[in-house]
Amino acid sequence: MKPILSIITCAAMLLFAVAAQAQTQPVQTFKSSAGPIKITPVYHASMVIEAGGKVIAVDPAKPAVFTGLPHADLILITDIHADHMDPALIASVSKAGTEIIAPPAVVKTVTTASPLSNGEKKTWSDWTIEAIPMYNLTRGPEAGKFYHDKGRGNGYILTYGGTRIYLSGDTENIPEMRALKNIDVAFICMNLPYTMTPEEAASAVKAFHPKVVIPYHYRGSDLSIFKKALEGTGIEVRLLDWYPKPQS
Repeated sequence: MKPILSIITCAAMLLFAVAAQAQTQPVQTFKSSAGPIKITPVYHASMVIEAGGKVIAVDPAKPAVFTGLPHADLILITDIHADHMDPALIASVSKAGTEIIAPPAVVKTVTTASPLSNGEKKTWSDWTIEAIPMYNLTRGPEAGKFYHDKGRGNGYILTYGGTRIYLSGDTENIPEMRALKNIDVAFICMNLPYTMTPEEAASAVKAFHPKVVIPYHYRGSDLSIFKKALEGTGIEVRLLDWYPKPQS
């Protein structure tokens, strides 16, 4: 009984810490010709983007807690894995009229979502949303298999008032990412064994040279390696804490 109580207590403490972080994590604000864009990190790959009176929630998945944040007008989902989508949390951040955009593989589970495949683009409100490939080149659970198959998941480029924001999703250092142009803000994943090392992530970022880069989805990675590798490039590196620790 004691081990079970201990697990429940630790889980409750983590949820409390994540909820507290949602209230205190510094909001990142970026300029655009249509007004400011505010981005609030929530947890791991989850975030909230606000601009022009509209709210976009990205990858709602436990243990992310959106308490205190506005309900979403749009939900973007990148992949089928549980750290990127959770049907119950998707429902809790939604309101009447909330739209969902996701890769076709996600639509099989989240049936209310509108599919958007790699290479496709659509307009939503004052935003342009482009689906960018995200996949593994070499890493997988066993020989001949990848953690993320090409074409299954989406990274996204979101454009608002001329400002272009890139969300990498789960990916390795793929040619499609290296070839990106005119990215103002990039959210870049890095964690083994599923995506990239900090060195690989830095190499990709150097190739497409965003103005600002923010690591996310980096559990267990050494961000100091990533930041050092980008010294002298002119790219602003912002390190944020996406993983709050339970309070004792």
